[in-house]
Amino acid sequence: MTFETWDEVRTAYHVARAGTVSGAAEALGVHHATVIRHVDALEARLGVKLFQRHARGYTPTEAGALLMQVGQRTDEQFSQLAARLTGGGAAMTGDLTVTSLPLLAPLLMPALAALRRDHPGLRLRYVTDTRVLRLEYGEAHVAIRAGARPQEPDNVVQPLCTRAVALYAAPAYLAAHGRPERDADLPRHAFIGAEPRAPFSVWLTERVGPDAIVLSVNAPDDKLDAIRAGLGMGFLFAADAPDDLEAVMAPREDWAVPLWLVTHMDLHRTPKVQAALAAIKAAASTPGPTPA
Repeated sequence: MTFETWDEVRTAYHVARAGTVSGAAEALGVHHATVIRHVDALEARLGVKLFQRHARGYTPTEAGALLMQVGQRTDEQFSQLAARLTGGGAAMTGDLTVTSLPLLAPLLMPALAALRRDHPGLRLRYVTDTRVLRLEYGEAHVAIRAGARPQEPDNVVQPLCTRAVALYAAPAYLAAHGRPERDADLPRHAFIGAEPRAPFSVWLTERVGPDAIVLSVNAPDDKLDAIRAGLGMGFLFAADAPDDLEAVMAPREDWAVPLWLVTHMDLHRTPKVQAALAAIKAAASTPGPTPA
């Protein structure tokens, strides 16, 4: 890639991020005509359309989205190189993306709030997805993964914490169906299923069978609503469980979920990634409420 080509790629990346030519021009400090010229030249060079033009601005095509991923990572690496060459590696500005499973949002939000308070120059993005975002493609700077230790090459993996899990039910459900006193009582109860590969889900399926799971959901709020509605009992992180639900069985070691901090080796030592890791570790070490 020549520097001229990179200039065009960088322009297209900023158009994709801003969604408008004027937004990209402002971010780059150039005239909007320069932005249009760079995008048109890059599309001609590649022989593909990178954007759908419409009245509200520019929307990346599939090819444009791929280019944005490469552009973001390359922009990060150029910034990192410039900081090393000039000795100014302490800059705390620009975008920072953190990703995790949706059910980890209560743990991450205090960390992001502290990070933004200490470093107001950062623009934060939090992506919750059951799909594993690819750090090597620049889809995120920091990932929090649950379960077995991640094994992707070129990633730096650190243990974060282990989250205690307990079994919860609504008072109305317990009034109607009784409270299980031991494991042998569980097969006669109904359950809300979620996170099928989690240790507690595997444990439950082995003991009650799939028929006892009367509703499966893929969002934490939906699971809470289902438990509150009395559809069945469900597993929750003990530290995050709301006061209106009752703990039916206390946390157990084989229900616990290990969490891991994952970063790509190319960006692991950048100041903003290190700041994010410190904020997340601090939030994870803060004691939560005592389980009911």
